[in-house]
Amino acid sequence: MKNHLNKTVLVQYFSLASIVIVSAGTAPAQELFKKPEWLPQLSLGISEGYDDNIYGVSGNGMQPQGSWITTVSPAIGFNFAPLLDSQAPFQKLSLKYTPDFAFFHEAPSENYDAHKFGTAIDGAVDDFSFSLENNFLYNDGNKTAPTYALNQLTGPLANQFDKYRNQFANTPARERRNQIQEQEATALQYDVGRAFIRAASSLLDYNMDTAFHNTSKAPYLGYQNYVDRSDVNGGADFGYRVMTNLALTTGYRYGSQFQQQFPTSISSDSHYSSSTYQQVLFGVEGKPFRWLSAKLAGGPDFRDYNPYTPVHNLHPTKYFGEAALTATITTNQSLTFSYKQWNWVSSTGYVPEFDSSYVLNYHWNATRQLGFDLAAKLQEADYTSGYDTNGTAPSIRADRMYTVSPGVSYAFTPHLAASVNYNFDAGNNVLYTIPASEHAAAYKNFIRDVVSLTLIYKF
Repeated sequence: MKNHLNKTVLVQYFSLASIVIVSAGTAPAQELFKKPEWLPQLSLGISEGYDDNIYGVSGNGMQPQGSWITTVSPAIGFNFAPLLDSQAPFQKLSLKYTPDFAFFHEAPSENYDAHKFGTAIDGAVDDFSFSLENNFLYNDGNKTAPTYALNQLTGPLANQFDKYRNQFANTPARERRNQIQEQEATALQYDVGRAFIRAASSLLDYNMDTAFHNTSKAPYLGYQNYVDRSDVNGGADFGYRVMTNLALTTGYRYGSQFQQQFPTSISSDSHYSSSTYQQVLFGVEGKPFRWLSAKLAGGPDFRDYNPYTPVHNLHPTKYFGEAALTATITTNQSLTFSYKQWNWVSSTGYVPEFDSSYVLNYHWNATRQLGFDLAAKLQEADYTSGYDTNGTAPSIRADRMYTVSPGVSYAFTPHLAASVNYNFDAGNNVLYTIPASEHAAAYKNFIRDVVSLTLIYKF
């Protein structure tokens, strides 16, 4: 009865909010708040969705759990560059706050408040140009991670095989946990005729704030521990413009990756995979055609792992590559493609992985109000460069996930828009040498469907 009442109240609240927003959206623009130039973003979004497998399990042990999810997303963004003197070097000097407040109605332990801050600085002085982008997240979520086990029994009746789930099943639940994330990229470029030299750095940092538990005994059989991870690098690129809008580049990066080591009170497996690396990169960037913009870079990655890394070669030569391409097919259709392959470390500890992702997005503005989107993604995490077979056998893993995401949006007014989106995930095991006695292969396959309706009002 209580759950029914809660749902009734939620529906009434959501309906009332929709009516208020629609009424505001049809009001004359001059009656509403008019944003100053230095306030380019001010909006409120409300989303109602359903996720039918919030933990990404196969259903062979634990059964998929679904939940309705309400997300409230206000946003405010400033650009202080227009307030400065016209001779100032800044084209952009922005700060934004775009939080998400998510409520899982059938699984309140998954509720979280994602406080997201973004900073962007762009500018130029004569032949010098510079840019900085920083995205900071404090996620106020549950400090207890999920437990992937059908029961806490031992012997023939025990079933903790969900601990062998797909790597990509970890991601949604992990991202909802209490943590701090930061991503930063900085570039300083000096142009000399057709050539340029550019200093560059980047940071990726995950600081997890979930509790550690010893998973070798009840009541924590199947509990998931998460470790801190980071990647930081810096270096320089040299470029030469072979065409007005197209440059060939070569570059060098020196970097360091960190993976937290579990304390002995938590795990007897002392492996961890922190490393340093050097990369030599060759790339292309610019507009080879008027309708195509591209940025590609790739090359060898010379890795030096610490002695506790469970890999056969502590000094391997790997590969790094990334690309971003945008094609303007017509005035109202675009196609974007992004790609990345790199060496990273697992959030569940111990081993390194070779991570691959391919993303294709199509967008069509059918009319000035109606838009269609279709996205497809392929991700793969390969851990087979190592030999760690302890516990969940972290090195005996090669997981893949296929994602298809169609969506439609409609702008009722310049201020009010709605969108309906669907996301289909299919996780698969692609390592067919997993011992059948572990039942691990079947537990790595899962299906997940997420559908959502979003209303957004832009002031």
